[in-house]
Amino acid sequence: MANAQVILKEKIAGLGAEADVVKVRAGYARNFLIPQGKAFEASRANLRHVEALKGRRAAREAEELIGLQEIAAKITKLKPKFILSTGQGGKAFGSVTSIDIHKELESAGIVIDRHAIELEKPVKKSGKSEVQIRLHPEVVATLTISVDAGTEEEEG
Repeated sequence: MANAQVILKEKIAGLGAEADVVKVRAGYARNFLIPQGKAFEASRANLRHVEALKGRRAAREAEELIGLQEIAAKITKLKPKFILSTGQGGKAFGSVTSIDIHKELESAGIVIDRHAIELEKPVKKSGKSEVQIRLHPEVVATLTISVDAGTEEEEG
């Protein structure tokens, strides 16, 4: 159960971002992180390089934030329309879910994580609804969707 401290050179999902000093299993560090060039050992000499890595990390994060703000602006401009089938009495068949919204965004050329769409429950009513899309803790876009009710005609 030996652990090793390493300094990450790049962002690794579930572990950290560049310049983070993390504790990992010695085998993981020795057999994967260090040989792949994703991290280096946290020695005194290497800890001096952390400042340079922090600078790169800040630049990358600023770039990502600007890109996400541009995507948020595109999302805000979109006005997707969905049509729900309704039967007698106005009862809706089906609903508009986050998957439907995600597909609509992809067809408009906007690629985001489906889990970023914050929809408490599927939309079953006709009319306009606002959906929050959290792209980043600091970037939230509001998408206005309109749901129209179509009618199911009975065959007879």
